[in-house]
Amino acid sequence: MNTYEGLFIFPESLDEEGLDQAIGRVKEELEKLGGSMESNVRMGKKAFARPLKKQKAGIYVVIMFKIDGEKVDAFKARLKLATNVFRHQFVESDGVEVATEA
Repeated sequence: MNTYEGLFIFPESLDEEGLDQAIGRVKEELEKLGGSMESNVRMGKKAFARPLKKQKAGIYVVIMFKIDGEKVDAFKARLKLATNVFRHQFVESDGVEVATEA
């Protein structure tokens, strides 16, 4: 299994409970493919440089997860169909822990 860092952007219209449910749905889709969520960091609501699909801002969440490299494309496809993810981007992590400020 490879470790990935994913930047997920959720619609700005979600409240705290809705965001919890959306992150839970991402976790469910990941687990269906044999992966696991390691951690998530909520970065808050941020404005876009220009409107995207009539939205001016989004809620950013960084999620660290593990999944087989062969299943990443399937995971991306499931995100489009089954979740409330507006945008996503993944990079493979080299296993180095990144310190975050609390």
